[in-house]
Order: sequence, then C-alpha cells, then structure tokens
Amino acid sequence: MMKLLFSHTSPFARKCRVVAIEAGLETRIENVVTSPVDPSSGIGNSNPLNKVPALILDDGRPLYDSPVICEYLDHLGHGSMFPPPGEARWQALRRQALSDGIIDAAILRRQEAMRAENFRSADWEKRQRTKIEQGLDALEAETLPASFDIGTMTVAIMLDYLDFRFAKEAWRDKHPKLAAWHKTFAERPSLMTTLPKE
Repeated sequence: MMKLLFSHTSPFARKCRVVAIEAGLETRIENVVTSPVDPSSGIGNSNPLNKVPALILDDGRPLYDSPVICEYLDHLGHGSMFPPPGEARWQALRRQALSDGIIDAAILRRQEAMRAENFRSADWEKRQRTKIEQGLDALEAETLPASFDIGTMTVAIMLDYLDFRFAKEAWRDKHPKLAAWHKTFAERPSLMTTLPKE
C-alpha cells in the first residue's frame, strides 16, 4: 500500500488527497499525518526538502512535490484531472502554477507573522501580500470554467487556505466574481471532506 505523508493544514498535501479521491485510489493509500518541522517525523527520509506531501510508492520509492504526486495519482487511477495536450491543459497548468504561487506567498506571510516581532520584516510581508493580491486580481479578471481539473481544483484549495489562515482579510469583498465561482465549486465532496483543520 502506498503512503501519503501529509498534514491537515497543508494545501499542497490537500491537493494530493483530493486527486486520490477523484481517481478512486483511497483504498490504495494510507494517509500518514507527518510534521514537516519535527525532525523525529522522518519526513527527511522521504523528501530531502523536509516538506509534505511525500508519496511512498508500493516499492518504497518516494515521490514529492504536489504537482508530481498529483499527476502520478491521476495517471495511476486513469483520472481526468489533467487535460490532454492542448490549450485546456496549458490553461489548467497555468492556473495551478498561479494558485500554488499564491499559496507559497500566504505560507510565507504566516511564517513571518509567527516570528518574534523584532525579527519581522514589514517589507517582506508587503511583498508576499502584493503577490496574493495580484494573483487574486488576475483570477477575478478571467472567467473560470466549471470543469474540475488540476487548475480549478488548485484555485479552490488556495481560496480555502486564505479563508483558513487569513479569514479577517475578506478576499471576497474585492473579488465578487471569484467568490461566486468558489461558492458553488467548493461544494464538491472531495473538497468538502479535505478542508484544512488544526
């Protein structure tokens, strides 16, 4: 049985869990809660970058980084999260890249906020906030499809993460079209059952 090393708060690990559900692979994967900041968790043995997610294959070899794991699971389960080569695929991958970048910036903002106040950098925080705002503005400016693929899934997971970590910032106020899309799109069972939690 494969093992997915994950944390309940990681949006990148959540992407892998959603793809596993969509590809019908739930019974072939053991989800193992793993702390990327605890050396005793052994995450470094599976991912030398000490990050979740990491997927341990049946033969013991690891795969890591969510885009790689997601594509592997989709292929293994004969899923449809990755469109075939062509315009739809490039747009799906672009949306995944944009949303992953927004998530990266949000995580860096959170990490900066957790540092002792005298070590925080207002300029660094502002740079990350700008990336998030520009990314959301770009998504607001396009018409997101109703189809469920790696791109739209990652957009939904990114927005859920902003709700989870930065709920007071109310991204919906400035992005009503994106908010309306998310309201219905995020009701998909695989997304509902994997919402982040402490």
